[in-house]
Amino acid sequence: MIETTTLAGLIKVLFVAIVITAAYIITTRNLLSGVSAYATQSLTLVLIALLLYGIEGSPVLLAIAAITFASKVLIIPYFIASIQEKIRIKRDIEFHFLSPTTSLVVSVALMLLVYIALGRVMAASAIRDNLFFFGAVLGISLMLMGMMVTFSRKRALTKVLGFLSMENGVLLFGLFVTELPFIIEFLIVIDLIILVLLTTILTVGIDSTLEDYHKRLHRFHLWEEEERS
Repeated sequence: MIETTTLAGLIKVLFVAIVITAAYIITTRNLLSGVSAYATQSLTLVLIALLLYGIEGSPVLLAIAAITFASKVLIIPYFIASIQEKIRIKRDIEFHFLSPTTSLVVSVALMLLVYIALGRVMAASAIRDNLFFFGAVLGISLMLMGMMVTFSRKRALTKVLGFLSMENGVLLFGLFVTELPFIIEFLIVIDLIILVLLTTILTVGIDSTLEDYHKRLHRFHLWEEEERS
């Protein structure tokens, strides 16, 4: 069996990977690269859940790892990439309020602010060094960073990546601070899939009439009618 200290060390390494993927989602202009970063971030959460299972032995963690891998590493990224291929939009170069560099600086500031705030709540220095403290800090920070992506980007698909990243933050926080029941995580995943489906409508033509929307579906090959003989 692997020692608990070794597992805790591996989780801290994965924390760094979470931060890197979150920073990449904030700054990238390439939609497919953003989707790949989200899938990598979700896979990192799967690995964290498995390592926590090695520490705690809770079967709920295995269930969360399985549903996260199936939905957030495979299904949702594939669906978003398919939408991106249909609408033929590869880059999101427009930003609201904050540039990529400024967004990254604000993200670091938010992370430090969360660390200080939680550090004052958990005053004991021994608790500050605890793995679960850092998990809570990173979970809240990831939620705020995802929220910043949602408000700072213009493309609907990129905004959805922000929402998905926020949910990853909720999951990460739940893994380390509260017992996140499997059914709650499952319901969250269902909501995310519905969100991605709605993104198709937002991306193709929220500003169009029903007739125009039907034409756009044909143009993007998202709707095919059977030819009548």
